[in-house]
Amino acid sequence: MYKPHITGFLMPESLEQMPFGPSSPAGVIVEGNAGWRVQRPVVDHEKCIRCQICWCLCPEGAIDRAIAIDMEFCKGCGICAHECPKKAIIMEREGDEQA
Repeated sequence: MYKPHITGFLMPESLEQMPFGPSSPAGVIVEGNAGWRVQRPVVDHEKCIRCQICWCLCPEGAIDRAIAIDMEFCKGCGICAHECPKKAIIMEREGDEQA
């Protein structure tokens, strides 16, 4: 089993050294979405102002900087939709895909 190398925390000395964004890229959950997601996020790219708050707050790192959501790793928690200042992300019930 792979164990990540853990280093001690170093206090940032400047703003550029502050950690920002997801703690890890999508794919941390080795098996992806377990199939229990009830809702999925849908982005309206016309409303999106590219503030990247959703990218910063996604606990799974399932949103990239281009605001593309990796549904394989999205848990459907809704944090992105809740925090979007322009309400460009809505949560739709899983299985209600539009044709």
